[in-house]
Formats: sequence, structure tokens, C-alpha cells
Amino acid sequence: MKSKEWKIPYSRPFVPESLTRAGCGPLLAAVLSLRGVSNPREAKALLEGGPELLHDPLQMLGMDVACARVRQAIARGETVAVYGDYDVDGITATCLVTDYLRGKGLTCHPYIPDRNEEGYGLNCSALDALREEGVSLLISVDCGITAVEESEHGRELGMDVLITDHHECKEGELPDAVAVVDCKQPGDCYPNPYLAGVGVALKLVSAVEGDGPAMLERYADLVAVGTIADVMPLIGENRYLVQRGLDKLVHDPLPGFAAMIREAGVDPQRLSASAIGFSLAPRLNAAGRLGQAGKAAELLMCTDAQQATALASELCALNRERQNIETEIWQEAQQMLQGQTPTAPIVLASDRWHQGVIGIAASRLAEQFSLPAIMICLSGEQGKGSCRSYGGFNLFEALSACSEHLIGFGGHALAAGLNIRSDKLEDFRAALTAYYEENKPAAQPEVACDLLLRDPNLLSIANVRELERLEPYGNANPKPVFCLSNVLLESADTVGNGRHWRVRLRLGHKLLEGIFFGHTGEELGIRALDRVDVAFSPQINEFRGHVSVQLLLSAVRLHDPSELCRRILDGETQIRWAAADYCPDRGDFIRLWRTFRGRIALPDTAEEILRLCPGDMEPERYCLCLMTWLEAGLLQSENGNIYGAKSAVLDKKVDLEATGLLQALHTWELN
Repeated sequence: MKSKEWKIPYSRPFVPESLTRAGCGPLLAAVLSLRGVSNPREAKALLEGGPELLHDPLQMLGMDVACARVRQAIARGETVAVYGDYDVDGITATCLVTDYLRGKGLTCHPYIPDRNEEGYGLNCSALDALREEGVSLLISVDCGITAVEESEHGRELGMDVLITDHHECKEGELPDAVAVVDCKQPGDCYPNPYLAGVGVALKLVSAVEGDGPAMLERYADLVAVGTIADVMPLIGENRYLVQRGLDKLVHDPLPGFAAMIREAGVDPQRLSASAIGFSLAPRLNAAGRLGQAGKAAELLMCTDAQQATALASELCALNRERQNIETEIWQEAQQMLQGQTPTAPIVLASDRWHQGVIGIAASRLAEQFSLPAIMICLSGEQGKGSCRSYGGFNLFEALSACSEHLIGFGGHALAAGLNIRSDKLEDFRAALTAYYEENKPAAQPEVACDLLLRDPNLLSIANVRELERLEPYGNANPKPVFCLSNVLLESADTVGNGRHWRVRLRLGHKLLEGIFFGHTGEELGIRALDRVDVAFSPQINEFRGHVSVQLLLSAVRLHDPSELCRRILDGETQIRWAAADYCPDRGDFIRLWRTFRGRIALPDTAEEILRLCPGDMEPERYCLCLMTWLEAGLLQSENGNIYGAKSAVLDKKVDLEATGLLQALHTWELN
């Protein structure tokens, strides 16, 4: 198994006293502090924020014009089309606006293009067909911000085009539509630039209706599912929108959502943002990926429970088909790489791939190789590609820089789509590689922990349950990841027909139960009684009336002392809290002195110093002994640090307990 780079925070967690005085437990207070929340007012806004987080939709640039045009259509009884995208965000936005306009008595045609035949966004042929059906106003949702030619074509047909979108805008190329509503367009001052397409759609109907709270109550479930599926930041207004939506999904879901929740096997009483992201969204997305987004829209607008159940079953079957296609594409991509480990953005192309599924395969490649990945479906002289980023690399800016080699592109910093001529593939690959080399993001650890825990009492049922106040988790509000370092793996066994790993860990006097889904000890090279580091999120486990804390493991490795040892040898004082577990006593000093026989000449690097560590002594304790000797004068070096230090000649006894290092370690031992 590939070795992962870990980032463990060895400094003592900061627990703001103001938060604990206000009633926050120490674990929640420490997590809030890491997220920039340091006073009760900020904590209350984050944890208990309500309708006050909602912003006036008329603050959006162009919303007043858009609102007036929709009201005009309602007053005239016009025929309207709602033109959406084929992903979950676009589907939910399409359903929301369609339902609202039909409720106003209008004839409203929802239109979601076929992903494989028509591609992303507005197209002139679709506009021609809609105009023939009598459409006089077309409202785009979750798309359209790049539809310059299509908007002009609509005007030539005598049809008004109203754009609502949330994607990045190309400089100087906004459509000349009757109105353009997009938080990211130049000059827009709306306080929340992170609305999903369905969020912008909600703002449109809220402005038209003049009653935002009523519209949210009516459409909160659609907004929540679209926002989560599109991985929008779950902070501020978005957080409240999703909270309201989750509540509606539990207590008053649309028949389509209720059927999908049942078919996916999700406990409706424990519905969370992650359950939507990993269970519901893929099933809805599968329809769009396989060119049948209309089925997902039909499900969400369905009012009959029996019909909803049948449609939900169809979507689950489509999702299984999608999974099989994805596996085939994945295997072929691996063959194309020929076992090589790429060092630049991955750009692969084939005329055998399914356009709707390559985005998922690109995501898997990006994760596997920690690189941006682009997979392109070729058809004759042209290709359509799905792009996925990694490590904070801005794909939208990269594609902009390489646009001379593309027919077109659009999307976000983290995910995008492109069109390209087949004969431009090599030029594009070279240009993207050159751009990446000049704009390579800083390396990111694959396992990044928020807090290192030393006190087992912090993992009490009360403290862990209190963390649930941070829900819903998602982009910009991730589930906290904690770390235990150098803990004893008391026992381990496989469960779930050998697919998962159940462990028992000892931290101090406390035994902790954990589960690692999709992994086994054999795969990890770890056995019972090994000393390990674990990354995890704690959760409350309730089984047959018994309530306990369970660690949901996200990474496990054999204990690696190298990073903490290096920082000890570098003399970093802020890590003494973590090093206190290895505070040496008199016996340790005597044993190490005898090992060296009083003749110490240390190498010039941390790695070489660690190679001299006795096999029966913990490396961290060994390093603390050396640093104590350096402070006490038993070791000396020309530059004053441990590297290259040698035994000193002393004419008097030295009191090691009087050193600042040991006194600090003893202090932290008590905390």
C-alpha cells in the first residue's frame, strides 16, 4: 500500500476560555478555535445561525431586471422554458423554477440537454425547438454564463433569454441577455459568492414572490441536495440553507426524495450531508451521466408515491450501470499509463469512453497520483473532456492560459469541462504541463489532522456528541479529523466478510473501539500489539441500547517518530506538549550514557542522529535525552545546536532536573 504523508499538529490545542465559559466543551472549543472562532458571538453565529444569515436576493446584480421580466411573463401568461444542467445542481434548480412557474399558472417546459448528444450548456438547436413550442422566455439555471452566441440566437428568434448561473465568468464575454444573474460576474456585490446554481434559482423565485422564507420552506430540500452535490462551501448562508433542507428531508420530503432515501438504504432519521453526497447524489447524477437526466427531474417533480418508487428503482439501476462503465474506463486508463507514475497533469484520450462517466474516472486518477487529471472522449476530429483538480491547483485559470489550444471550456477552479480538436491534444498537453510547472501548488499532506489528542477523557460521549453541532459537514466545514500517536493496538479483527477492520486501541487507561471501512490489517501491514498512529473522526455508536464512542478511522500507520524527533532536535519549544509523553527519567539518562560509553560525537543531520538510537529506547525519549544534555552542557557544539555536538569536559556535577526542558516536560505531563 502506498505510504502517505501525514501532518500531525504537535502544538498544544488552543481552547479559548471565553468559549468554555460560554458552555462549549473543550473538544468543540478547540475545533472552533482552529476555524477562526474565538468568542461566543462568533460561535453562536456558526452553530445556531438562523434566518438572519439569509441575504436579500435583490442585492444580486441583475436580479431586479430578472425579477421584473419573470413577473411580466406571469402577468401575460407566457410560455416559459427552464433550461438546466444535467448534474444534480442543475436538475434540482430546473425542478425548483419549473414547479414555481407552473404554480403561477404558466405553461413551463423543463429542458435538460442530453449530455452525450448535446453537451453542456445552451445550444441553438434546443432554442429553435423550444421557440417552435411557443416559448417566449427562456430561463437558464446552473448554466448559461458563457452562452454569448446562444443568447444572440434567442434574440434573433424573438425569444428573451434570462441567465442564472454560478460558474466563473470569462472576462469581457458575458451574454447579452435580458438579464444576467451570477454572483461571480464583475460588479456583483452579493455577500455570498458561493451559492450553488439551485441557490441562485431559489433567490430568483424569492425575489419574484417577494417572500424568501416561504420559498425556502417550500424548496429547502431541493436547495440542500443541489448545494451538497455541487460541493459548495457549507458556511454562512449556504449552511443555513442546507440545515433547513436536511430538516425538510427528514420530516416532509418530496415523494421522489422519500423514495430515493428508501431505495438507497439511508436511515431517514440520521440523514446527513455526507449521506446525500455519497448515497443520494450519485444516484441522481447517474441519470444525467447516462443521458437520462429527465428521469431524475421526473422523480423530483413526481407527486405519486408509487410512481416515485418505480423511478427511484430505475435510477438505482442506472447507477449500477454507471459503476460498471466507470470500472471499465478506469482499467483502460491504467493500461494507458503503462505502470508509469506521472509527474505532470494527466491528459488521456480515447474514442471508446463514455462522456458521462469520465469525470468520475478523472477524479480517481487525480486522487491516485495527487495530480490534476483530464480525460477526453474523442469523436472524429473533436473531443470533449472532463477535468478534475488536485491540491488547490486552479483549473479554470490553467485552461484560460491554454485556451489557444481549445475550442472552448468552462467550470470552476476544481472541476471543469473542455472541447478540443483532436490534432491539438499534444499542444494542449505540453502547454498545460508548462503552466503547471510554473504554477505548481505547494505539496499537501495526504493525511492532515486537526488535533493531536493526548487526554483520553476528551473522547467522552458528551464531548463527541457536542461535535454534532458542527453539522452539516462539507466543503469549508469539514468533519474534524483527530490523531492519536504511538498508541497500542490491543486487538484487531476483520468484519463485513473480511472487507473492514475493527480495532481496539489503548490510550492511557482507556480502551477505544474503532472501525476502518474498506481496509484490513493485512493490507496495511499492521498486527495486534503494534504501536500505531491513527487519524479518525469520533462518532456516537448506539447498538441495542448501548451508547459508546467509536472512532471512524481514515488512516492508520505503524508509529512514525521521525517528524516529532526532528522538531525536538531542532529545539522547537511549542512541541514540548506532545513530547511530554516521552519525558526521560534518571534511568533513561544512565542507560543512554552507558550506550555511548561517555563518548558522544553526533552527526550533522537528524536522520543520522536517529540511526544511533538504541533499539530498546523510544526515539522521542532518546532525542529528549540528547537535548537535555545539550542544555546542561554535557554536550557542546560550535553553533550551539545538537547537530555535530560532542561530549563536553566538565569539572562539576550537573543537575539535569534543573534544565528548562525537563521542567517544561514535567509541567506538560500534568496537563
